Amino acid sequence: MVRQFQHYADLSEADIELLDSLEHSPEQLPAERTVWREGGAANELAVLSEGWACSYYTLEDGSRLILDIYLPGDVIGLREFATSEHMATVETITECTLCRFPHHHLTDVFAKSFKLTRTFFAIATTQQSILVERMINLGRRNASNRIAHFLCEMYTRLGRMNDNMNGNFRMPLSQEMLADIMGLSSVHVSRTFSQLHDDKLVERSRHNIRIPDMDRLVEHAGFTDNYLGTRSIIENRA
Repeated sequence: MVRQFQHYADLSEADIELLDSLEHSPEQLPAERTVWREGGAANELAVLSEGWACSYYTLEDGSRLILDIYLPGDVIGLREFATSEHMATVETITECTLCRFPHHHLTDVFAKSFKLTRTFFAIATTQQSILVERMINLGRRNASNRIAHFLCEMYTRLGRMNDNMNGNFRMPLSQEMLADIMGLSSVHVSRTFSQLHDDKLVERSRHNIRIPDMDRLVEHAGFTDNYLGTRSIIENRA
């Protein structure tokens, strides 16, 4: 969590101690375990210390739309800080280490650190911006551009926590999950990856992704990372 926050701000030792206080009592969860359900009482947040998780809406026909992919260091539940009920179900994708904390602990952090208050706000708005990009993906990009854009986003987000990725990363998402993120069928997802492979843009082997030429994939996707938050912009607005 600290490394994630350091992308947005230069933290003092006191700030780091405050963040560490939110990661007490880690909880080990297996893959495909529900963290909380849509409609349940929203009285806590969580820090994802290890693993991957997601949030999703269940539609009337029983299908689902995946909204968020959470990576290590992400804070889960920020959008629901002002609501009485969880707006979406959160579920682990892989084995995870999760640290839950009640809303009032976040209020305590706000009272003690202006810098962390600003950083939490920046992270919440970044999460909202990711949702906007997801809407653009669903409504205005074709299948190839959707998947390419999503891969660029995952690579960029993971790169903030991992040095020297060299065009390779692990993405533990099933074909069905990718379909639920992209608003496509599983068959269409498979065909699109085949096309991206034929175009020498992406190589996929099970959950392993290799991007031979990141610049080409970025151009194909029309991807810019501005919506993922930039420290210089945040500090200039302090």
